[in-house]
Amino acid sequence: MESFQALVARQDGGGIVAAVETLRASDLPAGEVTIRVLYSSVNFKDALALTPKGGVVRDYPIVPGIDLTGEVVSSESPDFVPGDLVLAHGYQIGTGHHGGYAEYARLPADQVVVLGALSPREGAAIGTAGFTAAMSVLALVGRGIKPPHGPIVVTGATGGVGSVSVDLLAAAGYQVVASTGKSEQADHLRALGASEVIGRLPADPDAKPRPLGRTRWVGAVDCVGGATLADVLSTLEYGGAVAASGLTGGAALNTTVMPFILRGVSLLGIDSVQLPIQPRRELWAQLGGALKPRHLDELTHEVDVKDVVEVLDEVRAGRYSGRAVVRVAGGF
Repeated sequence: MESFQALVARQDGGGIVAAVETLRASDLPAGEVTIRVLYSSVNFKDALALTPKGGVVRDYPIVPGIDLTGEVVSSESPDFVPGDLVLAHGYQIGTGHHGGYAEYARLPADQVVVLGALSPREGAAIGTAGFTAAMSVLALVGRGIKPPHGPIVVTGATGGVGSVSVDLLAAAGYQVVASTGKSEQADHLRALGASEVIGRLPADPDAKPRPLGRTRWVGAVDCVGGATLADVLSTLEYGGAVAASGLTGGAALNTTVMPFILRGVSLLGIDSVQLPIQPRRELWAQLGGALKPRHLDELTHEVDVKDVVEVLDEVRAGRYSGRAVVRVAGGF
């Protein structure tokens, strides 16, 4: 591994330009585990890495790709040996140091997870989005919300986190209402297990937000934020909860304390980036077993890494649905 191919993002005046370049082993960051990358994936954060003032990259140039799966080629850690199939995501991967859109990556051992029962492609198909979805679903379960209690709404339901959340919730027996602005995806969402598909929330984006609305949901997985999250909070049933992980609808939250002090609802923040490695490994073991999404093939599309910028543009514009698996080995 004297040299290898990578998709490198660089600042170019006021913009960000990504192109395939040849890097050397010395360009990789410090770490105990060197991995031959097989697959990565596409996430909204990867799109932000190619967006001027996207707010996720510390310094350019950077190899984006916050997810990666692959084979260990060298290890200074007793926890890994050459030939191990592994995955990694979160922390500073693809934002603070080189990530998965390259033939090789080097990481600290305490950021690496053995794939176990999952194949490298399955691990990338789940990726950060599926992992975040699993965290969201388990957070609602942990609040004591059970299938007989009522419907769960999933906002941004055609996105990576949303679509896997629909799949996981339906598999667990919940009545799932999928909220999306992509009405053409309704049949796909029903195939994943949604019992009902509705438009974006709030239904009237120009209406003045109300502190409390008519109760509709016992729980929610919110992948949007902004006005959508405010609407969901105001319509949760007494004791309900929303697991929030997204901000594609904006980072500001215009709400009041009323849902919290009059209906006892809970806002559960979901962060998969800095989750410590031990619970991270435990959840991945579940994702390779009983918690494995049922419809990975239907959820995912494959793209070569050399063509991934076009997909990232679609994600940034809100036009992409499902999960994009990025083929790195052989994808240049």
